[in-house]
Amino acid sequence: MATFLYRVGRLAFRRRWYVALVWAAVLAAVGLGALKAPGASDEGFSMPGIESQKAFDLMEERFPGATADGATARVVFVAPGGEKVTATENKRAVEEAVAELGGGSQVASAVDPFRAGAVSKDGTTAYATVTYKVGANDLTDAGKAQLEKALDDARDSGLTVEAGGSAMGEGGGPGGAAEVIGVAIAAVVLLVTFGSLAAAGLPLLTAIVGVGVSMATILALSEALGLSTTTGTLAMMLGLAVGIDYALFVVSRYREERAKGRTPQEATALAVGTAGSAVVFAGLTVVIALAGLSVVGIPMLTKMGLAAAGAVVVAVLIALTLVPAFLGFWPNAVLPRRARKSGRMEEAGDDNGGTRWARFVLRRPVPVLLLGVLGLGALAVPMTQLQLGMPGDEAKSTSTTERRAYDALAEAFGPGFNGPLTVVVDVKGTADPKGAVTSVAEELGGTKGVVSVSPARFNPAGDTAVLSVVPSTAPTDERTKDLVTTIRDERPGIETETGATFEVTGTTALNIDIADKVQAALVPYLIVVVGLAVVLLLVVFRSLLVPLKAAAGFLLSVLASLGAVVVVFQQGHGAGLLGVEQTGPIMSLMPIFLVGIVFGLAMDYEVFLVSRMREAYVHGEPARAAVTSGFRHSARVVVAAALIMVAVFAGFIGESDSMIKMIGFGLASAVLFDAFVVRMAIVPAVLALLGDKAWWLPKWLDRVLPRVDVEGEALGGRSDTPDSVPADLEVARI
Repeated sequence: MATFLYRVGRLAFRRRWYVALVWAAVLAAVGLGALKAPGASDEGFSMPGIESQKAFDLMEERFPGATADGATARVVFVAPGGEKVTATENKRAVEEAVAELGGGSQVASAVDPFRAGAVSKDGTTAYATVTYKVGANDLTDAGKAQLEKALDDARDSGLTVEAGGSAMGEGGGPGGAAEVIGVAIAAVVLLVTFGSLAAAGLPLLTAIVGVGVSMATILALSEALGLSTTTGTLAMMLGLAVGIDYALFVVSRYREERAKGRTPQEATALAVGTAGSAVVFAGLTVVIALAGLSVVGIPMLTKMGLAAAGAVVVAVLIALTLVPAFLGFWPNAVLPRRARKSGRMEEAGDDNGGTRWARFVLRRPVPVLLLGVLGLGALAVPMTQLQLGMPGDEAKSTSTTERRAYDALAEAFGPGFNGPLTVVVDVKGTADPKGAVTSVAEELGGTKGVVSVSPARFNPAGDTAVLSVVPSTAPTDERTKDLVTTIRDERPGIETETGATFEVTGTTALNIDIADKVQAALVPYLIVVVGLAVVLLLVVFRSLLVPLKAAAGFLLSVLASLGAVVVVFQQGHGAGLLGVEQTGPIMSLMPIFLVGIVFGLAMDYEVFLVSRMREAYVHGEPARAAVTSGFRHSARVVVAAALIMVAVFAGFIGESDSMIKMIGFGLASAVLFDAFVVRMAIVPAVLALLGDKAWWLPKWLDRVLPRVDVEGEALGGRSDTPDSVPADLEVARI
């Protein structure tokens, strides 16, 4: 591996113009494809294997022409203080608004609240449901503008008019201040780390190129693969973070080799051969973790994971080819100012911050280990109270019309009104279809926790009916989940009595089913991903205990980060500081999503830091000295890489989308815990206690495992003897 990558780095340096032109051509090609590609269509949310999805599929089959997952808008009309919406003037204004709402070319129907009985008991509030023929992502700008105009016209009449529903979504996605903030902080960290504008700018430039290629590819393939804007956001988030980090490690190793007197070409080749090997295996762990999301069986999550894995692959290829090519263009520019003037860079001394910290930990391994484990354990405790769900309009800011519509409906019709259950009754083959549906409705209405059951809506064939069941509790309330479970538990008796079968669906039931499926998939996912990564680290480090220690440290950091997410987003401590308007359950996909991404990133730091320790140990240093040596060379860069990732992820906390905000916070917390507590404290403490045993490997396993030479043993002859050609002469010669 090291020899092959050495040749790759050397070739990229010598053929830098070809490498740069190839990447420019790739970027131009995918960019052109993205510009010509149509926007991604909204194929709807699919969740195979759960009852809610089966009910949706049945509705689409039995109600031809009606899209079960088409966009909807629920428009709420609230009369001025002391008045009723049923008053003549107010009623006329509502009816005119409904007529205008129904006039859109993409609108399937707009239901008059006075005909549908959608008026509160006190007469102060009414709502109209607007159903669209297409999904939310397929709504045109004209369709959205028509909806907004109707709302504004109704407000001019004196009514308070708010609207919620999928038709009101802004779409979110990449773009905005989050990325700019992350890149700006990354630039500052790089500048402080390297002391050179060029050295700071090169990782940023190559990372932006990589993100550009990844994002353009996603946009070009979005229509064909059904990729969403959230998919693009994740790919950008990870591509930017790992792209900067991978380039950072190659550039740092290049400067280290230049300090030994290497020529620029040889220093570049050695940097790619050694640090590049760590980049490859670190990238592989991230790809394994992201691709492993397909184990969960959620198509959307699979697409997000594969798209982000593709962005990581691009970042690895950029680090191995474009970074050495740029070093060929500007071999001295990435060096400190003094080295640029003299043409020679002084080798760093043995006593730096990383060395001093390593010695501190080596002298006190037990207290450091206990403090780190107990600290992360305490942060992980709130995770035991984790409640899963899918935050809706109630989690949005009160400045949004969606949140105000949610609050108005909850106040006028009860907290459960915003999350009705949809019951699909299949009466095909029954003697009295209408009687069977009536019996089912009566049984459901008598269930504790049910406020009301709507009149049945039959399909044209008369063999399927849809009922809307309103709970007494809010959609994210645990009692609502209990109600869904109760209805499903009582189903066998009702079906035996009526001869009809039914299934419970709707947004609330769907969220409950998703949470259950994710929880069931979490353990298999952990086994697959951690198992594969442990095998990979066995090959990298040729040690049995180091990979197991790495996996255990990851579990600590991810549990602590989940605990932090619960404290802020569920319990509300410090929520206001992050712009979280409403606390509630944690997004159902968050735990498995966090596990996948954080595991890959955690292994990044493990590979980068411990590979230098392994390299020193292989080259003859004692075990404890190898720990110090690894920190002397890698600690500063690992800290910089972690700070960059934290900055990039934390920048997404400012996004308005609650899902992206939660993911950004969770990832930033996890990287913070893993890099600074697990890798920088717990890892050296454990290695200090293990000594030579840390690198023990059974002989039979040593014979079985392939040798990949990550630490660059094959390059020993080159790395031990500096080139005799002065750096400035080499620059002139090339």
